[in-house]
Amino acid sequence: MKIGILTKKFTRKEFLNYLIGISGAALAGSTLFPLVKYIMPPEGVDRDIDVSQVNAAKVGELMPNSAKIFRFGNKPAILLNTPQGVFKAFSAVCTHLNCTVQYSQETSHIICACHNGHFDLNGKVISGPPPKPLEEYKVYVAGEDIIVSKV
Repeated sequence: MKIGILTKKFTRKEFLNYLIGISGAALAGSTLFPLVKYIMPPEGVDRDIDVSQVNAAKVGELMPNSAKIFRFGNKPAILLNTPQGVFKAFSAVCTHLNCTVQYSQETSHIICACHNGHFDLNGKVISGPPPKPLEEYKVYVAGEDIIVSKV
């Protein structure tokens, strides 16, 4: 049986091979395109914003035994007001698999909910899989602002 497409005549086998080839190319394209878009960052996005200090909060915003997540450059950081009323700041990126850590008021620990990692109020690992402590930042109060800077 001959099927006419444009001016060339195809056999049924050639036509099916043509359709399978087009389908395979479409499948490969629809698989590779999202992978390439995932790997390559979008235009105009700064990958590493180098920031030396940030205004993290206002005095009185954090009660003792509480915390706040804030942006330090393009990464999250956590500002703690310990139960003793001392301000401390750390990178909020877990050293295990880069999950964002949180503060637990019940245990007074910094925890990573992804894999149950626990850090003390000095950023040191207490339990769980994180291999190293959280990066610590310097905290000081300037007037009504709580400033966090790299050590």
